[in-house]
Amino acid sequence: MYSEDEQRGSTFGERFTNAIQDIYNLGFEQIISVGNDTPHLTKDHFAKAEEKLKTCPLVLGPSQDGGFYLMGLKKSHFNPVSFLKLPWQTSTLTASIVRLVQAKKIEALFLETLQDLDSAEDIQPLLNSTQKLNFQLRTQLKSAIKIHKPIEAVERVFFSQNYSGVFFNKGSPARLSA
Repeated sequence: MYSEDEQRGSTFGERFTNAIQDIYNLGFEQIISVGNDTPHLTKDHFAKAEEKLKTCPLVLGPSQDGGFYLMGLKKSHFNPVSFLKLPWQTSTLTASIVRLVQAKKIEALFLETLQDLDSAEDIQPLLNSTQKLNFQLRTQLKSAIKIHKPIEAVERVFFSQNYSGVFFNKGSPARLSA
């Protein structure tokens, strides 16, 4: 695992790119990176990504907001310069990645689109989703709506129950006001 303590860079794109490069520098030939804000993410998503990476250089799990919750990438197709130019933390990230891989004729496979949890406004749509949520998380999300608990508190509950309390640098798309 790669925590915030090991990250280098001043922007999310720099930190993410450097983290991936650091993992490859350790001798790994592929990575699967996941976001920390997708409650519907399961071990099956990891298994599917791992299986797809056997035959494809890029696996992407898109988020409904235009970002992604999972990226599987082979080292042979990682280009730090191209990565740094991506519009990180925007609603056009996945579309930009698709354009980039099409232009470079890189095969990409996609997992199902999931909804992530970037703000308090995302809680109700998650609760209304037809996808199943962990009972404890569903209960916490409902209570967060009732008491207007900040989204950070919901994240802490989610991660403490699902990821042993390990927190990572969030990189959700920025929401721009009209």
